[in-house]
Amino acid sequence: MLLQFNFKNFKSFRDDTTLDLSATKISEYSERVISVAHEKVLPVAAIFGANAHGKSNVLEALRYMHTYVIQSFDFGGDNENKKTRKSFYKPTPFLFDDNSKDAESSFEVYFIDSEELGAKTYNYGFTINNEGVNEEWLNYKTKSSRGDFKRVFYRNESDCELDLSGLPSKIQENITLSLQKEALIVSLGAKLNIPKLKHIRDWFLNNEFADFGRPVENLFLSSLIPYNFAEDKSVRDKVIKYFSTFDSSIIDFDVEIIKSDKDDGDDKIKIDAVHKMVGTDKTAKIPLQNESSGTLKMFALYPMLQDVLDVGGVFFIDELNARLHPLLVRAFLITFLDTEINKNHAQLVFTTHDSWQLNGNGLRRDEIWFTEKDTDGVSTLYSLADFVDEDGVKIRKDENYEKNYLLGKYGAIPTLKYFDMFKEE
Repeated sequence: MLLQFNFKNFKSFRDDTTLDLSATKISEYSERVISVAHEKVLPVAAIFGANAHGKSNVLEALRYMHTYVIQSFDFGGDNENKKTRKSFYKPTPFLFDDNSKDAESSFEVYFIDSEELGAKTYNYGFTINNEGVNEEWLNYKTKSSRGDFKRVFYRNESDCELDLSGLPSKIQENITLSLQKEALIVSLGAKLNIPKLKHIRDWFLNNEFADFGRPVENLFLSSLIPYNFAEDKSVRDKVIKYFSTFDSSIIDFDVEIIKSDKDDGDDKIKIDAVHKMVGTDKTAKIPLQNESSGTLKMFALYPMLQDVLDVGGVFFIDELNARLHPLLVRAFLITFLDTEINKNHAQLVFTTHDSWQLNGNGLRRDEIWFTEKDTDGVSTLYSLADFVDEDGVKIRKDENYEKNYLLGKYGAIPTLKYFDMFKEE
């Protein structure tokens, strides 16, 4: 489970920024807090904010770290291999400041294993600039430890320091010989099948990302289908059951596999949604791509939702509310909040403009986050549980969060001006 994400100097976030999924000592909805080892962890974090104030950049920072951990082994290399290697994935720092635009960016996570895996807590992070990785570190502590973390490795390119003391000596030699400036030790170690490092890489692999604010990614996501959907009727039956919770008009899917003329295995799958016709036992078929955008979005969400629920991963969704009714968004949230459904402690981190979700019967104060951008273009991220009003008083649990948010009490709303440019002179 994700405990905390820290980052700095990424896009509109110039300064140290923290998204914390550790539960605070507040009383509401205590039954949904998950206890693992000595930690109290939240299943959900919702990020609100005005357009262009940085809420998507929080998820972009997480996605950058995710992508770099998984792919950095393929970056850089010697001259012979450069043609087959991927381009170095440079970070995007805060560009409106002479100091930050040339400074390194930093990314760090704290996460905890399930009880079945020993409930170890890991601290992993790195700093990076336009030339490559500068620092990288991995620490851990066991379930029984209440003290400091133990080091697995530490790397500092500026000081020419490489401490691999938490790894076997033979592995230390392999990493020292193979490590490139653009690559992370975790990525290299995973490729070398080093269990401790592969475990960290796999934690990132178990997480899912979806950005419904990007048309290209939206189109790509709508083409995804659940694993074995075409071959296994029981998988399709599960999807039908999922759809029946919000659209009872779809009673089945008709799937046709169109074989490729070539031997490349590039078969096509044609999917029709089956609807019951009015006043008869007959059915009608509609190509899935002709269904509503909301239906297509729910179809796109299903495979990733199934995966994170199965492995206890984290689902990061930008603009969860886009094209979905607020009650449907709430039903999606309940999937993560209900411990009978979410048995493996999967988590959901999402951005939204839907202020209805702020109503007091939905989210805890520490599950509600806001982003706000100042006049210098610098974004900040803060929790409602930590927010204090102009009198220095914290927000009470019986307040009307939605009303107060729209009134501007918590910040993170647009500064509106009427469109006077359309007035006739």
